[in-house]
Amino acid sequence: MKYILDTNIISAILKGNEEVKNKFDDAISNEDEILINGICYYEIKRGLLDLNATGELKKFQSFCEVFGLVLLDSKEIFDEASNIHVNLKRMGRLTKDDADILIASITKTLDAILVTANTRDFENIQGLTLENWID
Repeated sequence: MKYILDTNIISAILKGNEEVKNKFDDAISNEDEILINGICYYEIKRGLLDLNATGELKKFQSFCEVFGLVLLDSKEIFDEASNIHVNLKRMGRLTKDDADILIASITKTLDAILVTANTRDFENIQGLTLENWID
């Protein structure tokens, strides 16, 4: 399996949430591919910098060195994001946050599973597979 971690899941791992860490460790044991998308990287890093949380920032940087970083680097990702945006708008469920649409488009383009505690933010996106490791 291929997993893309949302910001809240990465934060839970870094904070030592046992339930999330166990599921994360299971994925690693199963040799699943775990990726961090560039948007979540940005969200976490800016938050840690704002808090001047140097210890947590070092921990986050080490975490990111282990797992791949997926960037917004292809036309296919932006094409998928555009389709998601239009579909949500037509359904009357357009999110206020373009970041979520971009995260979903990365996940769909890579045929991955988005791991998030905010499943409601993504549940109306057709063809997106979700898992919540914080139940």
